Amino acid sequence: MIANVVLFLLAAGLPYYLLLEKSKFFSSKNIFILSALLLLSAIVLSVYIPNEHPVSLVIISFVSSLYTIYKASKTTNFYRLGYYFIFINAPFFILFEEKGALYSLSLLVSLIGIYLIGRFYEKHYGSANYLAVKGITLATPYISTYITVYLLCIALYPPFPNALFFLDDIFKSASYGLWLFVVIVLFMGNFFLAMRVMEKSLFGKPNTNIHYVDLDTKENIMHLIILTVLLGLSFYGLKEVLS
Repeated sequence: MIANVVLFLLAAGLPYYLLLEKSKFFSSKNIFILSALLLLSAIVLSVYIPNEHPVSLVIISFVSSLYTIYKASKTTNFYRLGYYFIFINAPFFILFEEKGALYSLSLLVSLIGIYLIGRFYEKHYGSANYLAVKGITLATPYISTYITVYLLCIALYPPFPNALFFLDDIFKSASYGLWLFVVIVLFMGNFFLAMRVMEKSLFGKPNTNIHYVDLDTKENIMHLIILTVLLGLSFYGLKEVLS
């Protein structure tokens, strides 16, 4: 039980993100980096620690996720969205037991892409806030393509790896009332939050006060590496679903 609590704290981080958001010493970028490293630690530790899901821990993680969904619906900052999505998906890490690590790894790769998008916005537009930078689909085709791919991954669209591992875990896990309820609610949370970001960033009328900048060659290469990793995870996820 103690080991599972440790894994949950690493994967969800409700205590530390509540504290760090109020701290003057931690920016949203720093909180994302810390939460991503802790999730990676949970993924590695889960290889050595049996991951079970006591009902009490599932309920706690679910309540944490609902609160985080609410907070995520109020932000327009890519860095905050990054670590919010980590916490929203923490119950899947617990519910899917030994398979949860693969889902979380796929999620983490997608969120690294979101982090790089936030860094790009901060560099060229002054902050990682996407609200003022609308209508980028035609203005910046490269960055809009990557945002679309990452958000579709997070929204659990097949054939992206997040969705494939999600489906594989559902097919191969024992289902009961609480389990199904948590999975359905959090699936909808991921989907609607990702679609909200797409609506407010990719589409709409471009801001005439902003000079839109697209990715340079080095930045494109970084995102292509992430897409290659996601593609590899998709092939592995498809193999798992079919096995």
